[in-house]
Amino acid sequence: MPDAPSPSNADLSELLLAAAAEQEGHRARALNRAGRDARFWPEEAAAVLASGRPLTELRSVGPWVGEQLTGWIEEPPPAVDIPPERAGFLTFAEVRAILDGAGEPWTSSAVADLQVHSTDSDGASPIEEMAAAARDLGRTCIAHTDHSVGLKIAHGQTDEELRDQGRRIEALNAVFAGRGDAFRSLRAIELDVFPDGSSDAMDPALLHQLDLVLGAFHSSLRVKEDQTERYLAALRNPDVLILAHPSARMFGRRVGLSADWPRVFAEAARLGKAVEIDATPARQDLRLEHARLAVAAGVTTFSLGSDAHTTGELGFLPFGMAIAAAAGVRPETVLNLRAPDEVIAWGRELRER
Repeated sequence: MPDAPSPSNADLSELLLAAAAEQEGHRARALNRAGRDARFWPEEAAAVLASGRPLTELRSVGPWVGEQLTGWIEEPPPAVDIPPERAGFLTFAEVRAILDGAGEPWTSSAVADLQVHSTDSDGASPIEEMAAAARDLGRTCIAHTDHSVGLKIAHGQTDEELRDQGRRIEALNAVFAGRGDAFRSLRAIELDVFPDGSSDAMDPALLHQLDLVLGAFHSSLRVKEDQTERYLAALRNPDVLILAHPSARMFGRRVGLSADWPRVFAEAARLGKAVEIDATPARQDLRLEHARLAVAAGVTTFSLGSDAHTTGELGFLPFGMAIAAAAGVRPETVLNLRAPDEVIAWGRELRER
């Protein structure tokens, strides 16, 4: 029989967490830390070991944890059963491997980030700091997508607060333009969409003035029944231009909503609506298999967002780029790879259509 394949970092994460449950005290804590961090190791642990380098190079791996990992890599245990709420998420090592093989434009930093939050709702930094940090990463523009009024837990914006944010974004863009800097901030919102497809109580005329409107579900996220009609209604909502983090899954917490995804994506294609790939590692939504279904259904536009709530989280965008590349998304269908004016024109044309 052929040798069993070396466990991946995702497999090792599960093994570490399972082992932690059998330990107590500092050993349990060490295994838990390593189990959480394994998904963010930049290289497969098996490759590190094969290269002759110490596993202690990896975050949260000390000598004792390294011994446990070495044993599993050298004598792979039976296939690891990953719980549904943790299944189907790329590790950082997998993201790097995908992007290394994909090349341009997927590895470029000169792309837009089309979901970013600030202190205007539930983010940690003001719009000016988020814009400056994104520009320093080489991004071409960001969409400020703070939450709408009804999402109280996220400090959603009222109409007047959204107008005020728009004025501040215009002033910010004027500063960039005055320096001859092509970077741009877009006026946008993450609009709460309800199970019947209707959306939050924001002034429709104000929404119409925005560059982008992302529509997202934030309630009834654990129902097990098919939600196809819910998605179709959301896509038919005239305020919604982009369907954000569609399945609403969350690593370790919920598996996400279920639907007849080919039918949902076919409707998005028919209407010309964009489907988002949320790049937050704990979301990765669209997941890879759904992104492939969206491509097969003929979705014409994809939007990628880090869903950053801190400046550091702006670095999440490669997770979305890797999913798009691995799913066979054509670069010309990705809003992030267009110039800011082209992104704005897309939203305007979709509304007019």
